[in-house]
Amino acid sequence: MTQLVLASASPARLALLRSAGLDPKVIVSGVDEEAVTARTPADLCLTLARTKAAAVAQDLSGPLVIGCDSVLELDGRAHGKPASPEEAVARWRQMRGRSGHLLTGHCVIDTATGREAAEVGSTLVRFGTPTDAEIDAYVATGEPLRVAGAFTLDGPGGWFVDGIDGDHGNVLGISLPLLRRLLAALGVSVPGLWRR
Repeated sequence: MTQLVLASASPARLALLRSAGLDPKVIVSGVDEEAVTARTPADLCLTLARTKAAAVAQDLSGPLVIGCDSVLELDGRAHGKPASPEEAVARWRQMRGRSGHLLTGHCVIDTATGREAAEVGSTLVRFGTPTDAEIDAYVATGEPLRVAGAFTLDGPGGWFVDGIDGDHGNVLGISLPLLRRLLAALGVSVPGLWRR
């Protein structure tokens, strides 16, 4: 059976893969995300996904390595994790009542062959209109500081998202349909990866 490695510390990504029948080993890449720049938000998240996957893959031979990175594109700019509570509050005040695209770069490297497949998933997120007091209370939970875009769907942030257009898994950090296409491009069938 092919071994899977997730090059990410994201508990949401790991939980989603496990709930979908996979049991990847986690090896955190250690990539300095702040040192990576790109021309567009989509280029940024794809470059980060590739960089993280490559950093982990370089020391392995045999497993499939999955690297991902997410950013929120709003007004043509990439927004990752807020650096402070004040930044998270300002971000939420900017996002409320608007829509943005949650972009997740996905990269799979087959360390047995050196082949790679990569793509960006995009999901439109329609933000609600939380009050200033609700924003302050949400930021006080600490959740917005741990996630790209300063929100989640599957935690307290879900109260303030009116809806999405696209794959909800992409917003959680990994798109199963997109990942299946990338694996197929490398000649790997998803059912062959399921836990037995």
